[in-house]
Amino acid sequence: MAHLQLAALAGDGEMEEVALLGSYDEEAGPGPAEEEEGEAGMRRVQVRVTGMTCSACSSAVEAALSARRGVRRAAVSLLQNRAHVVFDPAHVKDEDIVEAIEDAGFEAEILPDSAISQPKTQKTVSGQFRIGGMTCAACVNSVQGILKKLPGVKRAVVALATSTGEVEYDSSAISKDDIVQAIEDAGFEAALLRSSEHDKVLLIVAGLHTEEDLDVLHDVLKKMEGLRHFAVNFANSEVEILFDPEVVGLRQIVDTINLESNDRLRAHVQNPYIRAASNDAHEASKTLHLLRSSLLLSVPVFFMRMVCPHIPFISSFLLMHCGPFRIGDLLKCILVSLVQFVVGKRFYIAAYRALRHGSTNMDVLVVIGTTASYLYSVCALLYGTFTGFHPPLYFETSAMIITFVLFGKYLEVLAKGKTSDAIKKLVELAPATALLLLKDKEGKYSCEKEIDASLVQPGDVLKVLPGSKVPADGIVIWGSSHVDESMVTGESVPISKEVSSLVIGGTINLHGILHIQATKVGSGTVLNQIISLVETAQMSKAPIQKFADYVASIFVPIVITLSLLTFFAWFLCGWLGAYPNSWSAETSNCFVFSLMFSISVVVIACPCALGLATPTAVMVATGVGANHGVLVKGGDALERAQNIKYVIFDKTGTLTQGKATVTTRKTFSGMDLGDFLTLVASAEASSEHPLAKAILDYAFHFHFFGKLSSSKDNMKKRKEEIFSEWLLDATDFSALPGKGIQCWLNGKKILVGNRALITENGTNIPEEAENFLIDMELNAKTGILVAYDGEFIGLIGVTDPLKREAAVVIEGLKRMGVHPVMVTGDNRRTAQAVANEVGIEDVRAEVMPAGKADVIRSLQKDGSVVAMVGDGINDSPALAAADVGMAIGAGTDIAIEAADYVLVRNNLEDVITAIDLSRKTFSRIRWNYFFAMAYNVVAIPVAAGALFPLTGLQMPPWLAGLCMAFSSVSVVCSSLLLRRYRKPRLTTLLQITME
Repeated sequence: MAHLQLAALAGDGEMEEVALLGSYDEEAGPGPAEEEEGEAGMRRVQVRVTGMTCSACSSAVEAALSARRGVRRAAVSLLQNRAHVVFDPAHVKDEDIVEAIEDAGFEAEILPDSAISQPKTQKTVSGQFRIGGMTCAACVNSVQGILKKLPGVKRAVVALATSTGEVEYDSSAISKDDIVQAIEDAGFEAALLRSSEHDKVLLIVAGLHTEEDLDVLHDVLKKMEGLRHFAVNFANSEVEILFDPEVVGLRQIVDTINLESNDRLRAHVQNPYIRAASNDAHEASKTLHLLRSSLLLSVPVFFMRMVCPHIPFISSFLLMHCGPFRIGDLLKCILVSLVQFVVGKRFYIAAYRALRHGSTNMDVLVVIGTTASYLYSVCALLYGTFTGFHPPLYFETSAMIITFVLFGKYLEVLAKGKTSDAIKKLVELAPATALLLLKDKEGKYSCEKEIDASLVQPGDVLKVLPGSKVPADGIVIWGSSHVDESMVTGESVPISKEVSSLVIGGTINLHGILHIQATKVGSGTVLNQIISLVETAQMSKAPIQKFADYVASIFVPIVITLSLLTFFAWFLCGWLGAYPNSWSAETSNCFVFSLMFSISVVVIACPCALGLATPTAVMVATGVGANHGVLVKGGDALERAQNIKYVIFDKTGTLTQGKATVTTRKTFSGMDLGDFLTLVASAEASSEHPLAKAILDYAFHFHFFGKLSSSKDNMKKRKEEIFSEWLLDATDFSALPGKGIQCWLNGKKILVGNRALITENGTNIPEEAENFLIDMELNAKTGILVAYDGEFIGLIGVTDPLKREAAVVIEGLKRMGVHPVMVTGDNRRTAQAVANEVGIEDVRAEVMPAGKADVIRSLQKDGSVVAMVGDGINDSPALAAADVGMAIGAGTDIAIEAADYVLVRNNLEDVITAIDLSRKTFSRIRWNYFFAMAYNVVAIPVAAGALFPLTGLQMPPWLAGLCMAFSSVSVVCSSLLLRRYRKPRLTTLLQITME
């Protein structure tokens, strides 16, 4: 039985802590001095390990390697899929390392250049780059294609909505500067935001005004140990530093700059997210400046064409000549030339770069349309000057097209910025400063110092005042209070905190003063892990995005072809007299008449709307999910979740509260109840299983209730002392998976577990005990049987209460068309009793832990999408096997789970929220695609003149530009409607009428 598997489970402190961009170099390990001592003559190798899905897998690999004789040290990185092994080559060969990992159930491969004798060690580095200048999906495909072709690049994902790209590369084959150069050669702006290769920090240095100040800063940094590289940007008063965190800390760097310069220079950390927001604001400001300039130049041209001819004195002035040119025509030409080649320079540059690399994008369409209109107008102006016959000019067309495109771009920048509001809100949760407690000579905390919160280091003791934010993840060492964690976990009820309680950075202390010791800072905090998780999800592409990528790759060539066909069709028909001359009379000839239709087709077509349909919706949805405590690990998971047919629930800790309590105990051998409980507690004391703890607590309270101080601190101390005196010494303890435990007490063997364990060891269960056991199981209680020295001596009944919302959530899933299934290792009677209480018809009982994945695969055979809801640790294989894995009640362990969804709160209602959010998101994405496709399908024929023969309506090119500008903005605004998402109310879902 799963919950009777009384084997020791890895505790929270033993689980591998991995940052999203972590590598094995960053994991906790011995210091340099400790590594060197005793490792002379040792061989070090890196092994690629395939098949790991969670921290339990990495722990298994590490245990298998460490168990080999001759292995000095083994460190396994889950996210890098690497093992770093130090061993004695006299006792162990490379083949033995591979064999050990394969015996643990994983595939292994020694990396050929991983030996220490090699000049460079292959190391996979994950880097996030900011990429500026991308306008549509074609740009994304172009950048992504260039990155993937670079030597040493293993994976590249580019996101249009965030203007970022994540690249995994071999740092021994290519550097981040090479990647930046490749992106810039492709015609885009690029800069490294963060990397897993080293610790990088950007400092703002106040007081950096003169060359002398610059020299002082250089001198201070050159003397500092642990700095790998630094670069000073004098214009912005910034210094970028790469440093070895094992040698020097960030706070030490800042303090050294301040002290060594005699406070002439004051350094503080620049938050990368604030800098990114500043870049976004700069981009919006730059686009707004261009828009204003274009409007200032275009509006007079538009008025000269549309309004001025109807005002006699202005019309006569514009018809006056300045040399061979009319004043009006000359003014139009000058103003539009500024718009075309000064304001519109960005379009020409972007189009040239795209064409140089064999790709096309929206900029190409804009350049073709505006240039055609501008060149025609210039030629017509010169023709009228030299012949005296003045054909109509269309200077305003190119000017207004550029103006409207810039207007659309500005609105798009603003709208796209709002899609990342969730990230901004999470970043704003982190406090700016922290109160650091300092010790005096006697080791007592005597004073406090306000420091930048980003300078907090592990081990620092911090003071948290009422109403202020907790600066870092840590543990309470003094004081008691209540903390509001709703902004991080979504839990609305304030959580009580006292000594030894864990606190999360960014949460709000409500009442009392707390002293906390920081345990995790920087990228290791829960808040930063959540931010990284949301960022990674927003970077990922949903499979449905492949459709848009394909359409974008062929869109521009098709539009240009349609434009040419439009021109030749109208021109040939006019030349052959297929339509009356009155149609083209306003434009003077069929060439100009056909050209205007052709330009309208080029300008109105918009590939941007297609490219933005999915990523903007995914970005908003992942942010909304994070606000509700539902963390999505990618667009692919979001897409799969909408089609979930089966949801599999583990029983213990998922449907139940995971707080087992002893409700029944009975002896059958005449043994005193106190002696019976002492024997069972002594046996279970070596186990870390939740049921073992419940038995131990029950036995303790049975013996000592009312005999100890009511003070919690005194109770804990006395409890530890009593355990060592009261319990018997157990020897040869062993856990038997799926059965129970066995050990020796007083020289006699004791068995604690299920029926199988007792009967397999030749012990008979009395009929009275069997009947008592069956009665317990029918009442949803789990029976634990005990045999001592070959004799059955008694049993204990344990129950785990159901969660309050379990039955309502199960009914809600049924109303949503989802079939709930319960899979448990418990006996069939107990499992069926629990299932009847919550309303689950499909029950799979007595399933061993490894068999849960088989149940999932059996349901997947007909193509059904199966979700698994579990605790994320014991259920890791099942979570990995499911189409959608949901780790519930994950709390602070959010980055190392083998799940697609992480439900931070221990509340089953979030399962419904996750499915509902997925369905609402992809409903919105389908509407986005429908609108984007329908727009182009309808707008292109209208621009081509399909309605002109029947209605006489012709879309001028400048109006086509306005339509194009609003098409992409409308798609982004459609995605932004997801920000109004509200969790489904169970009363509404179940159609319950509240009286």
